[in-house]
Amino acid sequence: MLKQLIEDDLKSAMLSGNSDVTEALKMLKAAILNKEVELGVRDSGLSDDQVIDLLSKEAKKRLESSTVYANAGREDQANGEKAEYELIQKYLPEQMSEQDLKVLVSQTIGDMGQVTIKDMGRVIGAVKSKAGASADGGKIAELVKQQLS
Repeated sequence: MLKQLIEDDLKSAMLSGNSDVTEALKMLKAAILNKEVELGVRDSGLSDDQVIDLLSKEAKKRLESSTVYANAGREDQANGEKAEYELIQKYLPEQMSEQDLKVLVSQTIGDMGQVTIKDMGRVIGAVKSKAGASADGGKIAELVKQQLS
């Protein structure tokens, strides 16, 4: 369904002549196709969860590239990467606020009982399974570390 939405938006962008959006959506479609081929599910396609995971990784790449370009003084490139990041965000579930994520981390730690910094990986895994794609793994790890320290 999400893959179909991207394809529909690609057709609309092509018809409207918006070359920047067209190129970004072609890149997303190609990334999805490559992942389907890699997993051997070309005929059946990826599930929406798999597409969301892939898009999250692509968005993270764009954000990191934007930062690198900005630090190098290449504002034109940085703006292009940022625009692609924002386009990809349109297809991802809304991210949890930091406050909501802190509450979830606290609840998870409380549910798990006695946990120490040695259990950080287990806690991160439990929070990730509860939050799903609505929270960044790096942010989860940062908050878990803060609360366990």
